[in-house]
Amino acid sequence: MIPAVVQEELAVCCDVFVEDAAFSIAEARRILRAGQGLGLAAKLHADQLTSGGGAELAAELGALSADHLEHISERGIEALAAKGVVAVSLPLAALYLAQSPMPARRLIEGGVAVAVATDFNPGSAPSFHLPLALTLACTLQRMTPAEALKGATIHAARAVGLESEVGSLEPGKAADFVLLDAPDVNHWLYQLRPNACVMTVINGVERWTAP
Repeated sequence: MIPAVVQEELAVCCDVFVEDAAFSIAEARRILRAGQGLGLAAKLHADQLTSGGGAELAAELGALSADHLEHISERGIEALAAKGVVAVSLPLAALYLAQSPMPARRLIEGGVAVAVATDFNPGSAPSFHLPLALTLACTLQRMTPAEALKGATIHAARAVGLESEVGSLEPGKAADFVLLDAPDVNHWLYQLRPNACVMTVINGVERWTAP
């Protein structure tokens, strides 16, 4: 399938779920190297249910990111930090599956950039409420609100290889941002609301304003 996907320009990354019930380390390495050989960046869903060496494989392959990592080993943390692989926290999945979330504090203190996302899917995280995921990152994973916000912006951009285009407000990047009805990021993530957004700007153009 990989050559066909590349030929049709259907994707820019190749992602493999490494777990006992999914793909083995050897299988994932073969798939991801095939993707890399045709220009697809590597990404992994790893160490979600067991500590199976997925983080170490992500580092070995120079992957953009490794998602989940609820059971990451200390060696895995060191490997991600050494290779600059982004760890993607998915606290909604941990909440729905009633498991302990990724040890974000250990990863951050170990020098790993931690992104935060929803993992929106019908199986284990049926919600696209990103502010809730950010609040859970603070309450369950001991991230600061500033760290969580950075995780959903510049670190998230790094996790998909787009940090030179989006993820922060800097000259040369897309002017994509929202205006929130909150005095600061601490208050925004502390007072969980359905939607605090009052304006959306994309490429410098106001696209939506709250009525």
